[in-house]
Amino acid sequence: MARSFAFVELAATAPARDWRRAGRVPTLSGADGTADEPSTTWRRLSRRRAYENPWIAVDEDVVELPSGATTLYGIVRCGPCVGMLPFVDADHVLLVRQYRYVTQRMTWEMPTGGVHPGESFEDAAQRELAEEVGARAGRLEPLTAYATSKSVVDETAHLFIAHDLTACSAVPDETEHFEVHTVAYADALDMVLSGEIVDSMTIIALLWAEHLRVTRPA
Repeated sequence: MARSFAFVELAATAPARDWRRAGRVPTLSGADGTADEPSTTWRRLSRRRAYENPWIAVDEDVVELPSGATTLYGIVRCGPCVGMLPFVDADHVLLVRQYRYVTQRMTWEMPTGGVHPGESFEDAAQRELAEEVGARAGRLEPLTAYATSKSVVDETAHLFIAHDLTACSAVPDETEHFEVHTVAYADALDMVLSGEIVDSMTIIALLWAEHLRVTRPA
């Protein structure tokens, strides 16, 4: 069912720092979301694909350490993902509540999802917004990119603020079931600080949004 929203730009108050005025948004620097620096201390000797399904793959590497010793290193490969913090107006955001099998609990999150092969991050963001909350963003503001679990998971999350929402038909993935809620922005921040929101993508996006409110010139 199509939804209707009120549309107001994200408020801003204080002067920005130099890096923000220059338009810099921190990102992971490699084309695949990894750092530019060459790896000179760990050397891969072999790789075996241990498991694969349509969503993830698991590789088992034999790696030589700086000491000359060798070890096994397992890597879970998920591909890139996107997360969008949709502002209905300056003081309200859309959050979804859904059951997460891994944690065996209901969680509060902003819309998130994987990037399809050949899909841009922006196109993936718009698709996920439509699937999860029945909205399209008039403007997507990039926030940052980060490694969701840098130890054993190869996954980079690309985060946006979604501005100027318009309603569209929601076509959810058949494996997903959502409750869509309009939440006061201040309450969402409180949910981060209280530990009620545990999703890292949502936590980081909300803290970035608050940073922009404080540092961006009016």
